[in-house]
Amino acid sequence: MIANNVIIIGAPRSGTNMLRDVLCQFDGVATWPCDEINYLWRHGNVRYPSDEIPAERATPAVQAYMQKQFDWVANRYRAHTVVEKTCANSLRVPFVDRAVPGAKYVYIHRDGIDTTGSAKLRWQAKLDIPYLLEKVRFVPLTDLPYYGTRYLWSHVYRLLSREKRLAFWGPALDDMPELLERYSLNEVCALQWQRCVENAERAFAEMPQDKVIRVRYEDFVREPQEQLSRIVDFLGLEVPADAIREAVSSVSSKSIGKGRASLEEAEVTRLESLVGETLDRYGYRA
Repeated sequence: MIANNVIIIGAPRSGTNMLRDVLCQFDGVATWPCDEINYLWRHGNVRYPSDEIPAERATPAVQAYMQKQFDWVANRYRAHTVVEKTCANSLRVPFVDRAVPGAKYVYIHRDGIDTTGSAKLRWQAKLDIPYLLEKVRFVPLTDLPYYGTRYLWSHVYRLLSREKRLAFWGPALDDMPELLERYSLNEVCALQWQRCVENAERAFAEMPQDKVIRVRYEDFVREPQEQLSRIVDFLGLEVPADAIREAVSSVSSKSIGKGRASLEEAEVTRLESLVGETLDRYGYRA
């Protein structure tokens, strides 16, 4: 089955999961039965040192491999639309666009200070066996030894770390080792957010605008029916109004400001100084 491919782009903790899950409630819309598929996106570039993979590394072999993965979802679930969400893709949109030509993009962004307060908890998370087992099914067999070693080391590192953090989490930046040495964990989270949104914005500015729709997280959770209707129209989906209303029935705005509130005022000031230019561009600093 040939399906329309939709790729959600957003920094970690920006509502990407929520948006994917809402869209996949519609008949004929499907995704992978796990949270993210970064293992698949990196196949053929498994040892590239970061997630900022340049477009030229989306070789014909990578393109054929990724098309096979999207076709698998379409055929398995008899879907006319396949939705994909992997936060690391925000660092490498040109690579993704070459790997899956013809895809449409939903770019969701959120206050970077809010995401920082939330992302820090993921850096310090304990081993989640059920979550791991869902994802390991989609690790290419030839890449399994590499990822197994890295995953084990990351959790051993957590036991030894002064900050009780994993060795790595989330989108891997080109200069991540240097950033982890130079900055606090909160600052690293803010810098991850900044690089994700800056890379994505730069890529989308060079694309035909009919390929991407921008969504502000805060607007979506406050006006979910209106925002989802806008996305549905952009994607060309035929969805009844009652189905849209039902899909967003559990969407809540209660998380707005929660990440900021978890940080001390002095920490917020430091973070705003560090990534303030990007916050200003998106209207997240008064």
